[in-house]
Amino acid sequence: MADHPADTVPLAERVAHLWALHGADDHAAVAREAGNLLERYPENRDLHLLAASSLRFLGQPDAALAALDRLAVLQPHYSLMHQERGLCHVARRDAPQAISALLEAVRINPALPMAWKILEGLWRMTGDPAGAERAAEHRSMLASLPPPIVRATALYGDADLVPAEAIVRRYLLDHGDHPEGMRLLAKIGVDRDVLDDAETLYAGVLSLAPDHRAARSEYVQVLIARHKFGKAREALAPLIAQGSDHPDHLQQSATIAVGLGEHDQAIALYRRLIAALPPIASDRMVQTRAADLYLWLAHALKTIGQVTEAIETYRKAAAIRPDFGDAYWSLANLKTYRFTDAEIAAIRAGEHDPATSPDDRIQLAFALGKALEDRGDYEGSWAAYARGNAAQRAQSKYRPDIFETNTREQKRVCTPAFFAARTDWGDPSPDPIFVLGLPRSGSTLIEQILASHSQVEGTQELPDIPRIALDLQGRDPDLDAPLYPGSLEHLDQGAVRALGERYMQETRIHRALGRAFFIDKMPNNFRHIGLIHLILPKARIIDARRNPMDCCFSNLKQLFAQGQEFTYSIEDIARYYRTYLDLMRHWDTVLPGKVLRLVNEDLIADPEGQIRRLLDHCGLPFEESCLNFHQTRRSVRTPSSEQVRRPISRDGIDQWRPFEPWLLPLREALGDVLENWRN
Repeated sequence: MADHPADTVPLAERVAHLWALHGADDHAAVAREAGNLLERYPENRDLHLLAASSLRFLGQPDAALAALDRLAVLQPHYSLMHQERGLCHVARRDAPQAISALLEAVRINPALPMAWKILEGLWRMTGDPAGAERAAEHRSMLASLPPPIVRATALYGDADLVPAEAIVRRYLLDHGDHPEGMRLLAKIGVDRDVLDDAETLYAGVLSLAPDHRAARSEYVQVLIARHKFGKAREALAPLIAQGSDHPDHLQQSATIAVGLGEHDQAIALYRRLIAALPPIASDRMVQTRAADLYLWLAHALKTIGQVTEAIETYRKAAAIRPDFGDAYWSLANLKTYRFTDAEIAAIRAGEHDPATSPDDRIQLAFALGKALEDRGDYEGSWAAYARGNAAQRAQSKYRPDIFETNTREQKRVCTPAFFAARTDWGDPSPDPIFVLGLPRSGSTLIEQILASHSQVEGTQELPDIPRIALDLQGRDPDLDAPLYPGSLEHLDQGAVRALGERYMQETRIHRALGRAFFIDKMPNNFRHIGLIHLILPKARIIDARRNPMDCCFSNLKQLFAQGQEFTYSIEDIARYYRTYLDLMRHWDTVLPGKVLRLVNEDLIADPEGQIRRLLDHCGLPFEESCLNFHQTRRSVRTPSSEQVRRPISRDGIDQWRPFEPWLLPLREALGDVLENWRN
């Protein structure tokens, strides 16, 4: 049977026609046609909204609400759905329900003039003049903006980024800079993870409107996301100077303090935020915020070695929100905590509860894996680790070929001739000591040993070298044909020196003790040893290496806060380890003697001999404090924090053995690496 002629009309055109009919008040036709089209396109949100709105205009608010309930299943955070729900409740003369729905609409999307107008009227009618005044202020603010900016902001609120960006870019091209337009572009940049653009745009907004509090707070958040904590503190200062005790600003201050290693200050801020919380009772949003604050407080306490209080605080977070995977995983991640029977039961219940979020379920799986491993239930433990890894890998965009392509390019570009032609081009500062290698390879132990020396300051995993590499990669990088490291060939001596000076300048804020040397413990910097040597030729470099079975297994049972996406499958971690060895052999060939390889098993077997070797490589005299590293009081942020506060032991050697029946694929994937990993 031939299709009806109308079937050849694109859906977008049909929807536009229905909106036109809606605007012409032909609601019976809209309701009828939208209902017919929904039989063929049941997930189209415009059709659901059109059907509901027309039913309301036809005097059928209950039927309209039923239609909106169907839309809510598909898109629960669609602001216009909540606005229409509020309008339906107005038609039903149910002011409390109307206010509730409209408040949800403007919470999701503040650029809804109609919602604010109706809220103003409802609040006046119900005797809330303060609420009515707030709504009037929002209406006035929206009325002061150019209509295209309001339309684009409304689209952004409902995650329609493409049309929102098109409208605002056209407006800015036609009319020049506008603070709200630039702010909207910055927010779109944040959503797309183009943070350098967002940072530039927010700086532009504040140059035009320095008193724009919301834009300033958003700018601070971008700087935090880019780990520019010093700059973030400067940007936040005007808000703090105004005496702001807004929880968001205090929370940003705490995050900045953590980023700068000022954990005592962060702890004080988290305690202040917790003290100001309203009663938790049954309010889910307050419960979530309280649980998060207790979690962050516990992280800070753990970092400075107050483990007993950290444990109590993690348990408070879990008690407030029983499905809080991060709280349970953080307890497991202490490596020394042992779960009770009741806690294991709660973890199992949370993992299998359909209402538990995917992220919480992953964290609970890893926590259960550790809990069962500690009890000797290796089969159950491996099953839990496998569930967590599979779920985490499923949501990852990791591509192993990207790292392998980068490795081939590093080997092509970074040759002996390349370095010989650029001898001593970089910043001559001898201060940095880079400790790198795979995660879970013993780098935190090496850092703790070095930071116990009177001339060396421990910092953290600094993001500065990866950030420089990203800048050299350029905008809109082609990951299959990357500009970096090939772009190193095009840098002149001045540019190379400037990059070294930039690194030294941007890391200065982390050097609170003012010692002669400092440690950068970002493990993935092994991918950038050529860049490091080029811009910081006098820097020391230590490769922390561990037996591949223990190293890979330790990564497979570790859930990282971010990054390290290669650790969530046996194939990926084995492939990564092999490529790591390949690249490190290249650095040994082209930069002989530059990198000291420190094998974790050797350090455990002969601590003094290996520590003397380490200090010699760094040009440091031997100090007994390095042998007694576990007595050094300092902040440690990695999962090994509690292990390095104890004397060296063999506990980490052959941890994979009880899991051998399930690790045969790992042995096969590693192949000859099992024999030649030291070379």
